[in-house]
Formats: sequence, C-alpha cells, structure tokens
Amino acid sequence: MAAAPELSVVVLSWNTKDLTLACLRALAADGTRRTREVVVVDNGSADGSADAIAAAHPDVRLVRNPENRGYSGGNNQGAREATGRWLCLLNSDTEVRPGALDRLVDWLETHRDHAMAAPRLVNPDGSVQRACMRFPGLLTAFVFDMSRAKRRPWKWIDDRYHMRDFDHLASRDVDQPPGACCVVDRAEYLALGGLDERLWLFFNDVDFCRRLKRRGRRIRYVADAEVMHHVGSSTKRFERLIVTWHRNRIAYYVKHYGGWVRPYLHWVVRLRAKQERDKLLRELHDAGEQRAALGHLAQTVDAILAPEVAR
Repeated sequence: MAAAPELSVVVLSWNTKDLTLACLRALAADGTRRTREVVVVDNGSADGSADAIAAAHPDVRLVRNPENRGYSGGNNQGAREATGRWLCLLNSDTEVRPGALDRLVDWLETHRDHAMAAPRLVNPDGSVQRACMRFPGLLTAFVFDMSRAKRRPWKWIDDRYHMRDFDHLASRDVDQPPGACCVVDRAEYLALGGLDERLWLFFNDVDFCRRLKRRGRRIRYVADAEVMHHVGSSTKRFERLIVTWHRNRIAYYVKHYGGWVRPYLHWVVRLRAKQERDKLLRELHDAGEQRAALGHLAQTVDAILAPEVAR
C-alpha cells in the first residue's frame, strides 16, 4: 500500500470549468518537494467541468456530486476523501504560485501552536488583496454595507473589521485569513466537524476560525506564500447570492451570540432594504421600472427573513 501523501489539496468546483482547469494547471506546475494529492469535488456543475477535469487531469481524484452540496458540504466531503496529514482548501478561482503551499505547511510544522496558515492573495495584475478580517461584532452588522460605514463615528468599526490598518505585506497572526486558500491539520479539521454545513455558502470559514481561536489555537497569515485569486468568480454565478449571504450571516450570529440576536439582525436587514429602496427611487424615474425593482426588493427581503426550514 502506498504511503499517504503529506498534503491533500481539495478544490471545490461549481460551473467554473476554465478557472478550475487553470487552478489545476498551476498546481501541476508547482514543483513541490512534498508528496501531494489533489481531490476535486465537482458540485453538480452544468458546464461540463467534471468531464473536462477528468480528461485533462487523470491523476486528480474526481468526486462527482449530482447536485450542489454547498461550499461547506463539498469541502467537508473532499476532506473526508483526502488521505494527507495536511489539508489545503483551495478555491477553484485561484492559481498557486510556486512554493506557496510548501511554505504554509512549513509554518505549521514548525509552529505547532498554530492551527491554520493562509497565503497572501493577489489580483491577476499582481496587486495585493487585503482580504484578512477581524471577527464581526454586533456593531459590524449595523455598519457593514451601509452608507454610514463611510462616516464618523461608524467608520472606525468598518475599518477595524476590514483590517484597513494592515497592508498585508508582512506576516502576522490574524482572526480570519482569506478563505480562498488555507492549510490545516486534516485530523484537527475533521475532529472539529469541518465547516458548519448550516452555513451553506458564507460565514463558514469565519465560524471555523472562531472555533479554532476558542480552543486557544492561532492562525497565521504568511505573506511570502502567494496565491493569485480571481475575486468572486465562483460565487457571483450563484443567483441567490444576496439571500444566502444574509441568511448565513444571521445563522452565524445566532450560533455565536444566541437566539436573541435574530430580531436585531432582521431589523438590520430592513434598514439595509430601506437604503436600497431610497436609492432605487432616486435612480429610477420610470414608474414601471420602479414597481418592478421595488417588488423584487420586497421579495428578496421576504426570502431573507423567512423562517428556517428544518432539514
């Protein structure tokens, strides 16, 4: 029986055929000094991704899901399929630079008080993505994506949450690193239950990092490990993006603060909707367009605030 690889890279794919193939080419071109396996979980893609991956990369272990199991479910499935000591969760819209994953594993092997290491993300033009964040607090929800976020006294809350005091050019410990790529001990990941599958698409990485920190574990942003990232190229294809984001955020807050926070978050959603309504009325002058846009907005709010359905 062949020895288990040192690192398992799990790539979750959903209707991102060209990006996924580019991601896999970058992995194949990375001259790693470690034994490595690549597991691709295709989440019911309808663009021919699975067949294209199988044809171009027969060495990759391909898991074909008949339906979209979400970001959490798909990554957890890949982690269970993996066999390596270390586990890398890698978005399909990334391309690793040579040596990046080795550097992340090196850090964890020599700093055992750290549970996770994540790289610096860069745009295709090489500019740095300032993607590290602090954990969101109750006031973060009141400020985030609101016009008040740009004004005092609220601006400092938004700045703190987005770590605008950090240029991302040096390595440091962080609360929440970029979710597009991270390396963890696979056994520890599985022992914690992996990503919370109730957080289907969003806030699952935030929740996982928070659970690690509560165990006294540390998380490292490693600036000299570089990964190129096409921001939002996978999630923007998801048509229920806004509804899912808000519902996952509410679920995250309820999990970490208790059920009392739900009415507060619902109020915040309504405030955000009012801001959007005012914007639509300013920008749309045709009565028919106004009715259609406001009707869609009302449907979106109703979907966000609808009661949870037990699975």
